[in-house]
Amino acid sequence: MADGEDTTKKNLQTSYFDVVGICCSMEVPLVGDVLRPLNGVKEFSVIVPSRTVIVVHDSFLISPLQIVKALNEARLEASVRPYGETSFKSQWPSPFALVSGVLLALSFLKYFYGLLEWFAVVAVVAGVYPILAKAVASVTRFRLDINALTLIAVIATVCMEDYTEAATIVFLFSVADWLESSAAHKASTVMSSLMNLAPRKAVIVETGIEVDVDEVGLNTVVSVKAGESIPIDGVVVDGSCDVDEKTLTGESFPVSKQRDSPVLAATINLNGYIKVKTTVLARDCVVAKMTKLVEEAQKSQTKTQRFIDKCSRYYTPAVVVVAACFALIPVLLKAQNLSHWFHLALVVLVSGCPCGLILSTPVATFCALTKAATSGFLIKTGDCLETLAKIKIAAFDKTGTITKAEFTVSDFQSLSHNINLQHLIYWVSSIESKSSHPMAEALIDYARSVSVEPKPDMVENFQNFPGEGVYGRIDGQDIYIGNKRIAKRAGCLTVPDSEADMKGGKTIGYIYIGEELTGSFSLLDGCRHGVAQALKELKFLGITTAMLTGDNRDAAMSIQQQLGNALDIAHTELLPQDKARIIDEFKSQGPTMMVGDGLNDAPALAKADIGISMGISGSALATETGDIILMSNDLRKIPKGMRLARRCHKKVIENVVLSVSIKGAIMVLGFAGYPLIWAAVLADAGTCLLVILNSMMLLRDEREAVSACYRASPSSCTPSLLKLEEDLEVGLLQKSEETSNKSCCSGCCGGPKGTQQK
Repeated sequence: MADGEDTTKKNLQTSYFDVVGICCSMEVPLVGDVLRPLNGVKEFSVIVPSRTVIVVHDSFLISPLQIVKALNEARLEASVRPYGETSFKSQWPSPFALVSGVLLALSFLKYFYGLLEWFAVVAVVAGVYPILAKAVASVTRFRLDINALTLIAVIATVCMEDYTEAATIVFLFSVADWLESSAAHKASTVMSSLMNLAPRKAVIVETGIEVDVDEVGLNTVVSVKAGESIPIDGVVVDGSCDVDEKTLTGESFPVSKQRDSPVLAATINLNGYIKVKTTVLARDCVVAKMTKLVEEAQKSQTKTQRFIDKCSRYYTPAVVVVAACFALIPVLLKAQNLSHWFHLALVVLVSGCPCGLILSTPVATFCALTKAATSGFLIKTGDCLETLAKIKIAAFDKTGTITKAEFTVSDFQSLSHNINLQHLIYWVSSIESKSSHPMAEALIDYARSVSVEPKPDMVENFQNFPGEGVYGRIDGQDIYIGNKRIAKRAGCLTVPDSEADMKGGKTIGYIYIGEELTGSFSLLDGCRHGVAQALKELKFLGITTAMLTGDNRDAAMSIQQQLGNALDIAHTELLPQDKARIIDEFKSQGPTMMVGDGLNDAPALAKADIGISMGISGSALATETGDIILMSNDLRKIPKGMRLARRCHKKVIENVVLSVSIKGAIMVLGFAGYPLIWAAVLADAGTCLLVILNSMMLLRDEREAVSACYRASPSSCTPSLLKLEEDLEVGLLQKSEETSNKSCCSGCCGGPKGTQQK
């Protein structure tokens, strides 16, 4: 039984389909009706804005071509999409639309020769087939879509002998539908490029044979030449080069790679020749997980979208009833000018399809999520994007988030005359070898720098105490290592006064053997580049910033000084549960965001309205921690992401107003005595097109914020001023009025704007 299940899993294939017939979420149930009965289809999902259907199926039971055939029987115009590409090829409207347009143009010559009016009837016959086929497929499944409503309008206008208007409806609807499909295709192109980042082939060093990346196993050595993309995540085992990681992290500067350096699939080897030993399978690469997350986010619905979809269920039936009343009541009352009322009823009927309104939210969300992903800012759901636009408070962990978490040991001393310093370093480094905290690596490096080799295999009963420290037993000794809170674990109630060291902003660690304090050490850490600018940009957006740290107050204040007092609030000496409690307090004041690396701050990340996990190195992609994943350690992407979320929120409002106002204007025009059916049809399809084009503005790079740092305009500052500001940010210089005035060209650092060169 288990073998059968394993075989089935191996046969599972994920196929992508371009389905042009999907206009809005009203077609999603239709796709479900087609796919669910198919034997071999395990699951499917629909991404409406890009008109994409993703199907997981058993390749032995059903092929992609069979799925396409089933979708096309429902007139959904489906085609198989090669992985990472798009099968949309149409650069021109369909032949039906072109022939209909030519015949319609000839029919306007009726003013010179009356019989040419019949060209309009031929134009209707020539162009109506695609509309008729889709309408029949919709009605047979007891659904009313825009094709069915348009077909009713065409038949009604022909019956009223208004052939030119009928032909105009057919032609305009066909062309508008083609334009809408083209726009949707362009919107999905960026997403397709994400899927196509990693190469599909790899060269095995041992054989020199090029194989599909899915056939490459773990610990296989592959070769990568200059100019080629790295095919699979791994570690460099031979050679060196510079790697462009912009496709994943958004970082524009190349990263140097040597032996034992980790490399990621889809990044580009700019120079040199390297051999890479794979550490994961192709399906588990960071780029694959990144693509999967973006897909999941695009399938999710925001609260606004769910509300609009709920309303649309009642909108169309209500409009159909109103249209029927406009047609029947005048007949029953034997009113004059029935043609006017019939035209008005048809205008109302055609307005019964709320596609533009339904698309107003998902298309904007789709474009924003795609743009964020290509900038190294992965947002997991549409709701997260919507919440991000409302954030009022941003809290940051200190170690590994604000600071680099690249500690150096500045002092290590034994406080007991009976214990040799070398023995103490050996015990501490061996125990810390079992910890994943950034401080542990600094202690291990320090031990090796004084010729002491840690032996983690000698450690017994290792325990980690988040926010306090670690414990281990080695050589018969019970050793506790950590901050002053670890004293209680060791059974000691007193901590020596290290105030002099704390004033230097150092992190102090203590070593206990049993209940006895036997040693201490000091660690130094610096701020990440760009943190000060990120905090100032957040302030410009009206967001309160806070730092939450388990470190002592003096270390925290040292960081605050390095950042030029950019933080509004600083809480120190916190345990993980204390950080979560403070997040709760912040949430009572407004929507709150927490930014951390997942170490000691997971409870706070989970408590916050939005949790942002830092960096690929923190394995954020492999965990559920965080609603947003920052693919690099550049905090300046956070205000950029927040501006994108706010722009998306604005676009949603614009789309809703646009879709409602245009249809409202057509109906007002009809009530005013000008019931133009062709205009109603054009308004329906045109609204969808305008909503898509307006949302696609999110795919463009934002304009530089008014408060942007001088780096946005490098030509306006001299190299000496650039170096001066970098020193300020990492804390090498103290900020003064003089340096502030000299180093800022945009006013973002507190000083007046400098004179810019023309």
